[in-house]
Amino acid sequence: MSTEEIRAIELLGRASYGRVATSMRAMPFVAPARHIVSDGSVLIRMHEGLGYHQACSGSVVAYGADDLDPESGTLCSVQFTGTAEIVEPSEAELDAFGPEPLSVDGEPFVPVFMRIEPQFVTVHNIDYGPSAGSRARHLHHAA
Repeated sequence: MSTEEIRAIELLGRASYGRVATSMRAMPFVAPARHIVSDGSVLIRMHEGLGYHQACSGSVVAYGADDLDPESGTLCSVQFTGTAEIVEPSEAELDAFGPEPLSVDGEPFVPVFMRIEPQFVTVHNIDYGPSAGSRARHLHHAA
């Protein structure tokens, strides 16, 4: 594993949720997912009822997550690109995911799990400075 991949795995461990992106019926889409890192790959949990897992399975996907450190004001953004496959997680992996949502868009949550084997990894650090949390989010202009 490269230094960049090790760093990306470490950063992913700080964030619990991210977004998986691929295409479905020739249209791009991005869907939220819960993730854990297991054996050097990214394991994600999605809602089966949306059908996104069918488009992802066997396809090249991108998975991204962000983590803002409020003390340093640094945003770390990680993106993995790799092939996704539907898997059955181990008991330890299920425990690492934690509690499942109750519902998605009013439907009972039904989990489906996918493993993404990273082929390309990108990490970006965006520095807002240590006072980022206390700054106003919008500029106000006098009329």
